[in-house]
Amino acid sequence: MADVLVGMSGGIDSTMVAWLLKQQGHNVKAVTMSIWKPDRPFHGNPERDSCFGPSEKHDLGKIRALCEKIGIEHIALDISDVYENTILKYFRDEYLSGHTPNPCVFCNQKIKFGAMIDEAERAGIRFDYFATGHYARIEKQGGRYLLKRGKDLLKDQSYFLYRLSQQQLSRVLFPLGDYTKAEIRKMDAELGFHPGTQTESQDFYSGPYSDLLDVEPREGNIVDTSGKVLGKHNGMWNYTIGQRKGLGVSAPHPLYVVALNPERNEVVVGTEDQVIHCIVTASDVNWVSVDSIKEPMKAEAKIRSTGNPVPCTVSTLADGRICASFDLPVKAATRGQSLVVYSADTVLCGGIIDSAN
Repeated sequence: MADVLVGMSGGIDSTMVAWLLKQQGHNVKAVTMSIWKPDRPFHGNPERDSCFGPSEKHDLGKIRALCEKIGIEHIALDISDVYENTILKYFRDEYLSGHTPNPCVFCNQKIKFGAMIDEAERAGIRFDYFATGHYARIEKQGGRYLLKRGKDLLKDQSYFLYRLSQQQLSRVLFPLGDYTKAEIRKMDAELGFHPGTQTESQDFYSGPYSDLLDVEPREGNIVDTSGKVLGKHNGMWNYTIGQRKGLGVSAPHPLYVVALNPERNEVVVGTEDQVIHCIVTASDVNWVSVDSIKEPMKAEAKIRSTGNPVPCTVSTLADGRICASFDLPVKAATRGQSLVVYSADTVLCGGIIDSAN
């Protein structure tokens, strides 16, 4: 029997993690990170489910009630300052640089499995393992911890976890990795924790991103790849590579965002073939289940969280970046997003996309 601290959001997945571990005989406590500052400007729908938003106070009440029903202690830790200075700063800097950030990836590395654990230890909370409701698996092979895809490949969340270090993986439990989402929802409904209509939080933020970017609308040009002005916009940070809808310009063929120019506040649009890529490189690499790739090897990779890994040849460049040469072209590889490399169901490594062609 181990002392296990469960990251509790109040949703179906984290609730079932706490219940399953309690049923296995572990000494379970639940912890919720408080990240919302009440004085933060907000112009969205406070009822909308999201990871970050003003519904936090109401959510804490529901979480405490669930913990009482399971029979475990609940602790709330305020880490709003580090969240603002880490995740929100990263989010703003990336968008204003013309990149598309992935806050969930960095939140897992730096907050959920980083600052929150550190704060719990400073608060004197004793635990052997930290558990969450992610659909992924961890196996130990020799002296290394392997990160693997979850049993439910449609729900698999290993993409969001690739930046975890070996030290972090050594203390983590993912009890839902061997279940499907349908199995977990069925158990939750039978136990009466949530109504059958319970929805999942899919969004990072429940308001407009302009709240977080702290910028005023700024008119700029929408241009084609030759520089011809096709229309106007109110800030290039409102667009992302590969975007087709909501451009506000017309042409005889579909147009896609192919580049963002922060220096000129310019959105460049082009044809679909201009957002099709065969080679994607990534920097700031985190080696997960292997410590390096010394020779080019056949593997699979994802350039976004959705979809299945795509066959490719992956190699390490002289400067330490990784390069994936895809067997079939991929669409809209976007700077700031992550390239995550797999061998079958095992995450080998991943990095931040910096180029695609």
